[in-house]
Amino acid sequence: MTNIKPNLGRFGVFGTGVTPDQAKDIEALGYGAVWVAGSPPAELDWVEPILDNTTTLQVATGVINIWSADAGRVAESFHRIEKAHPGRFLLGIAVGHPEADEEFRKPIDAINDYLDKLDEYGVPKGRRVLAALGPQLLKLSARRTAGTHPANTTPEHTAQARQALGPDAFIAPAHKAVLTTDAEKARAVGRKALDIYLDLTNYLNSLKRLGFTDDEPHQARQRPPRRCTHLPTAALRPSRRASPSTSTPAPTMYLCKCSPNLKTSSRHSPNWPDHSA
Repeated sequence: MTNIKPNLGRFGVFGTGVTPDQAKDIEALGYGAVWVAGSPPAELDWVEPILDNTTTLQVATGVINIWSADAGRVAESFHRIEKAHPGRFLLGIAVGHPEADEEFRKPIDAINDYLDKLDEYGVPKGRRVLAALGPQLLKLSARRTAGTHPANTTPEHTAQARQALGPDAFIAPAHKAVLTTDAEKARAVGRKALDIYLDLTNYLNSLKRLGFTDDEPHQARQRPPRRCTHLPTAALRPSRRASPSTSTPAPTMYLCKCSPNLKTSSRHSPNWPDHSA
């Protein structure tokens, strides 16, 4: 076990879970990792079948919830997986949401206590990442983990995270995309995908820090945005500064989220963490 920065390849696939056969297909397509969301239980007994059926694909939790996954049991699971498949599992951790977790308390205190326990149980810093949105949690992720795996963010947030964490930290933002040339379809799918986030304080506060108004998230539920910028990688919300960072042609698509300074690429999945951010 090591504290070296994780190497999960350029892109990963993010979702609520995959079968071992699906994981094999994902590996064959060239993806470096599968990120499994949905606050999986501490036992993590679904990880080994995926790793058993693949050779290089890595598995990451995106993410476990500190209120529902006991640190001691998570550590036992980590060491079990690490023994069978050294270096192929990354532990993603999150503090949850006050609307969903009755035990919720000040995030910084709660996650520090949880990381203290993982330290005690021997889970190395380099094999864990923190889902961080705000500046305090971003700084904490730099100090106490390999980096961050934020969801429902914008490219601006990724740039802020890189500035806060420094050049060596691991940053894997999950950016949603709709693979279609139909702007109306992209907007409809985007609104549906974002809807689950719009009642959660942590995400709303993050959007406000990024410049969205109080009304904009809720307006997205009622009607389409005024326009959808059509770029090789385009935005649900109009961008005044959007410009591809490379001249390499990319498939036409519509992102279900924000906005400026998007990197183009010839490979996309409906929800893909970019490990090179």
